Amino acid sequence: RARDTVAGNLESLAKRGRLPEGLAPLDEMLRTSTRMADVAGANLIIEAVWESMALKKTVFGELDRHADADALLATNTSTLDIDEIARSTARPESVLGLHFFSPAHVMGLLELVRGERTRADFVAAGLDLGRRMRKTTVVVGVCHGFVGNRLFIARDREAVRLLYEGALPEQIDRVLTEFGLPMGTFDLADMGGGIELGYRARQDRGEVEPVGDRLFLAGRLGQRTGKGFYRYEPGKRRPLPDPEVTQIIEAVSREMGIERRRFTDDELRERLILPMINEGAKLVEEGMVLRASDIDVVWQKGFGWPDWKGGPMYHADRLGLAAVHERLLALQERHGERFRPAELLRVLAAQGRTFTGELAADTAAA
Repeated sequence: RARDTVAGNLESLAKRGRLPEGLAPLDEMLRTSTRMADVAGANLIIEAVWESMALKKTVFGELDRHADADALLATNTSTLDIDEIARSTARPESVLGLHFFSPAHVMGLLELVRGERTRADFVAAGLDLGRRMRKTTVVVGVCHGFVGNRLFIARDREAVRLLYEGALPEQIDRVLTEFGLPMGTFDLADMGGGIELGYRARQDRGEVEPVGDRLFLAGRLGQRTGKGFYRYEPGKRRPLPDPEVTQIIEAVSREMGIERRRFTDDELRERLILPMINEGAKLVEEGMVLRASDIDVVWQKGFGWPDWKGGPMYHADRLGLAAVHERLLALQERHGERFRPAELLRVLAAQGRTFTGELAADTAAA
């Protein structure tokens, strides 16, 4: 199956004229095996199994037994703790994260996750790999979701809360696409298998999200099953609002004792975008990125953030950090601690400074 997938991808690239001339036959470039011992001799090994910590630790324990002593051991995890994975080996200094955005042969972004003990020369090797693969590579630290998914998770958790309070998937997604993003939260979940991925991740963590859980248990897994947060006509990918989903959401609201209400688009946009900015500020504050603009690069290259808005942190600078801080305080007062402004945001707002240093708030307002 892996060989067929690679062959299909190469064939597709060839039809579009995107393969170099004189490329060796696939059989000369690719060797497949189901035996872990066959990783011996490789100088770089990238694990890409299911997003389960227990499974990944098992795999890295096996890699530790069979890989060459100087091999670089990389994980493609999109959220999990690289340092915990590394501790399942006797050589944590050889482990780092290489998070390729999906589909990996198309997307131009690579998050290189540097672990607590990752060797500097292995980080350099990862950067060189990204360069040779023509990827934009951003070095990030170890935290849940790294850079791209940490902001993504903050936004999507708020999107689910908005469902509980009265919004519907189609309204939330429309607000995000009108903002300039290529897809909304729930449309993307249907396309990328997010309902099943989210359910299994919550099962591993012992968590519950009643809307997503009910969709999964009802067999509503997204486009591939013809229904998820939306319904789909046979052979079509256009998301259509589904009264059955509305009924599920409204039932959850009743059970949670939440009185549903109407939202304006401005309210939704604020509650979806400002948590992303705040999470980005925390990443800078925690030293997870070298500079705020790295967050913008990740979101432009990996998630399709509109170029004319420059990325979440640049967008915050355009809004004015004092205004962002003020709105987060108002949201905190109304909705709770999840909206508490990051300390760095408070400091920069008070000093009249910006995240990117490229645009002062008073210039943006002019």
